[in-house]
Amino acid sequence: MRVLVIGGGGREHALAWKLAQSDRVSRVFVAPGNGGTALDKRLENIDITEPAALRAWALQQKISLTVVGPEGPLAAGVVDEFRAHGLRIFGPTRAAAQLESSKAFSKAFMQRHKIPTAEYESFTEAAPAHAYVDAKGVPIVVKADGLAAGKGVVVAMTAAEAHEAIDFMLEGDRFGVTHNEDQDGKAAPRVVIEEFLHGEEASFMVLCDGRNVVALATSQDHKRLQDGDAGPNTGGMGAYSPAPVVTATVHARAMREVILPAIRGMERDGIPYTGFLYAGLMIDAEGHVKTLEFNCRMGDPETQPILLRLKSDLFEVLWHATDGTLDTVELQWDRRTALGVVMAADGYPLAPRKGDRIMGIPPEAPDAVVFQAGTALHDGELRTSGGRVLCVTALADNVRLAQQRAYEVACRIQFEGAQYRRDIGFRGMPGARQGT
Repeated sequence: MRVLVIGGGGREHALAWKLAQSDRVSRVFVAPGNGGTALDKRLENIDITEPAALRAWALQQKISLTVVGPEGPLAAGVVDEFRAHGLRIFGPTRAAAQLESSKAFSKAFMQRHKIPTAEYESFTEAAPAHAYVDAKGVPIVVKADGLAAGKGVVVAMTAAEAHEAIDFMLEGDRFGVTHNEDQDGKAAPRVVIEEFLHGEEASFMVLCDGRNVVALATSQDHKRLQDGDAGPNTGGMGAYSPAPVVTATVHARAMREVILPAIRGMERDGIPYTGFLYAGLMIDAEGHVKTLEFNCRMGDPETQPILLRLKSDLFEVLWHATDGTLDTVELQWDRRTALGVVMAADGYPLAPRKGDRIMGIPPEAPDAVVFQAGTALHDGELRTSGGRVLCVTALADNVRLAQQRAYEVACRIQFEGAQYRRDIGFRGMPGARQGT
């Protein structure tokens, strides 16, 4: 079987890496891929990104299964394009992908289907948005409505920060945001303003085939740039799996109160959901959950440690998912902990520098894999090409040992201005206080 993975980040490198391990897979193509997928002899990059062109190429190459990694192609309707031509593809349709591509759609959906989430209002004009902040007080959360590559969220601890974020987002495309359109088809910048939720955040991801749901291993991301969850929000500076905060009770509650109502709600709304579904959860001290957001794909960098732990054949699992038979699947997991440390470029997240030579990446080992994201080959040399450059991922018997192994590898890798947190996994350490 020939498989196509759409995307070029660390998540897509991990998906392609795992799919290539299947005995049923003869070749994995990655569109457009990165330096890491270019160097892996089991994988092949193709320089195509436009949905119709990808569909034409997949038909010509007799691709058996396509897996969509990032949110952009989903919002652009790549799944609709492939399905219209009889191609097997795993991901939500453009209509279903609104759960991520429009925060206003997502919040209204959660409210309509009684999925626990933060109180909110959405605005297209600055004056009422400012008035709402003044009425509610801080801390408060301001979100750009469209896709913003993980950067369109400001957790404002002061009124000045909230007001600045509103003006910044409503000016349009300041975050590289993909705005949703108004009824006249014009770009309509919008912000969603939410109450600030207290608790501990976790990533809860599942596979959906339109009706059946299979949960993936739990994980916890680290969004802030600096140690101790300080500094600006990023796309994610590291993650580990499993997440101790997601106890058996919390897991059952998340499935019962968030995931299943979402899947049933999409069915009732006439938009059956297929693909990966990611619920960002806030878990309070009593184990109650609220939904921070839905993403219509696997998280990055959570994918890397999750797939390092997955023992099941991912191709077989996704084949069942595209057949509508996920109810026959039971995933097998390595009991150990996996932890990934993101190495980012100088200047990330606001102005990442590109073009720096990368040295010291070790060969893949049974307990450590370096997944690449913002990398490219130039004249045979590996160089930085994006903000989040690498995710150094390790497997060990507990969080502390996985952390030690990941940093042991990371400290050997060199590129100018490399920055990374030194405390990934700290909340999973024995004695770490949760629910704060």
